[in-house]
Amino acid sequence: MLVIRSHGVEREIYERAEALNIKTVDATCVFVSKIHKIVNEESKQGNIILIAGDKNHQEVIGIKGHCEGEAYVFSGPEELEKILNENPEFAEKCLSVVSQTTFNQKKWEICQEILKKVCTNAKIFDTICNATSNRQREAAELAAVNDVMVVIGGRHSSNTFKLYEVCRTFCPRTYLLETAEELNASYFEGCNSVGVVAGASTPAGIIKEVIKTMSEILQPVDEQIEEVAQKSFEEMTDEEAFEASLSSLTGDQKVCGVVLAVKSTEVQVDIGRGLAGYVSKEEYSLDPNVDLTEEVKVGDKLNLIIMKINDQEGTAMLSKRRYDAIAGWDNIVAAKDSAEILTGVVNDVVKGGVVVYTNNVRVFIPASQAVASRGDSLEELKGKEVQFRIIEIGRGRKAVGSIRSVLREQRKAQEEKIWSSIAVGDRFTGVVKSLTTYGAFVDIGGVDGMVHISELSWTRIKNPAEVVSVGDTIEVYVKAIDADKRKISLGYKKDEENPWTIFQNNYSVDDTVTVKIVSMTTYGAFARIIPGIDGLIHISQIANKHVAKPQDELTIGQEVEAKIIAVDTEKKRVSLSIRALLPEAVAEEAVVEEAAAEAVEAVEEPVAEVEATEAE
Repeated sequence: MLVIRSHGVEREIYERAEALNIKTVDATCVFVSKIHKIVNEESKQGNIILIAGDKNHQEVIGIKGHCEGEAYVFSGPEELEKILNENPEFAEKCLSVVSQTTFNQKKWEICQEILKKVCTNAKIFDTICNATSNRQREAAELAAVNDVMVVIGGRHSSNTFKLYEVCRTFCPRTYLLETAEELNASYFEGCNSVGVVAGASTPAGIIKEVIKTMSEILQPVDEQIEEVAQKSFEEMTDEEAFEASLSSLTGDQKVCGVVLAVKSTEVQVDIGRGLAGYVSKEEYSLDPNVDLTEEVKVGDKLNLIIMKINDQEGTAMLSKRRYDAIAGWDNIVAAKDSAEILTGVVNDVVKGGVVVYTNNVRVFIPASQAVASRGDSLEELKGKEVQFRIIEIGRGRKAVGSIRSVLREQRKAQEEKIWSSIAVGDRFTGVVKSLTTYGAFVDIGGVDGMVHISELSWTRIKNPAEVVSVGDTIEVYVKAIDADKRKISLGYKKDEENPWTIFQNNYSVDDTVTVKIVSMTTYGAFARIIPGIDGLIHISQIANKHVAKPQDELTIGQEVEAKIIAVDTEKKRVSLSIRALLPEAVAEEAVVEEAAAEAVEAVEEPVAEVEATEAE
């Protein structure tokens, strides 16, 4: 009997078992079986298969083994881009894309964006297991509000390692454990809260054992803190003061140090206890680009907190940023109550939002509160200074902020300012916010105005996208204002780009021009002089002979030499002549022939009328 595990196997295994008449029990996960069916059917249609996952994982090996034709495996956005760069023809081919059931949700979303931009023919199937997706989402939420995260599960387990990656994104102090024996008391130094998650296949017994061991490790620390808290400052040893300051983060063991020396990597200070104090670059500031030699001078006084004391060497490791964070936290709490607007720098973009640091305090801002409108890019905020309010204070010194509330307030103020002074003719530098079939909406600094499609170009266009794109910065002017409906009509066309103005500045009667035939009528042909200006070549001006219809002499798209013989400025009409450029003798002969023809017609018409009368 052959039992197939939940990860699934290649199609070849089933065929061999059948050929050997071996009874098979298929325990393949239903989600994995669904992927097998998808890749098999899609590849039979000639589609190229792309698989997001670990190429060495049994599930991915099994999925690839159900493909009929070409199949490629990529572990993330970088490998996907490499495959697409090495195979540029994929942009035009039909692709079918699936993912390993335990693939990282964030990476999968990035990969989908790459595929949508490069391969418009790609069919993307969302094959990440719902349970996996939910577990990753819950792990992210837990990691965002805890100081330390413990992930329990096998190191070779795909879904467990994905949980580890997700947690580490939000909580740098994340540890992956297989058993309780791997726990270390140092993991929990200075933390107020710990979150625990486990892989889908982790046995319940191991989870319970890890939690029990954690409780035993943490309990003595709690008792020590309580004992130390009963002592006065003078009774505390340096070690006890250090533990107290880290455990409570209230700065009970604060010191003021005088700078003795400054290096590019650390600052040496005197804290007055017979100890050589050192502040590393990392403990001085969160800014990795900080230049200590520029920031600090010998003799400066710094407020610090003790991090570690080495009695044997007589040294103390100190932190300025943690001291600042203690003071900064008080400001954060006060700002929540007063709704004060704070300023900080977006340090990172994470799943679900952005991280802002202000006064060395980490503030999480959810995506829904990070931008003014849904769809705005979070990545554009990275590294930028932003203004925000604190909207929530959570356990473990967790702060949640909102950039959006400040942006809305600022926009409302800008809107009122514009409406109080705006007038027809005012000019603005605006940003294109959206496009419709009938025009473009432009933000002119707090208010959106609309540029009608007829105002985007002097030439006829079918779609605003032919002229502008979302995000473009353009110069506009106010054409009309409807204060009651709060609507502003904007103009974009510039007078200097008016085709008629360009024509008048560069051409005049008797000029010879090269023109292109663009259309024909029974009475002549229209020729393009410059974009937006067409001139009429009357049928009598096409050739030096009688022409029955323009098509006998001209074709659409043909370029010819013509002379400007008349310009009607009021009606904006231009008359052209090919005939006027013909040699004079030939032209005179043509005039005679045409006059003779007209004379014959003049005689024939009365004769025809007489004959018709006699017949009656």
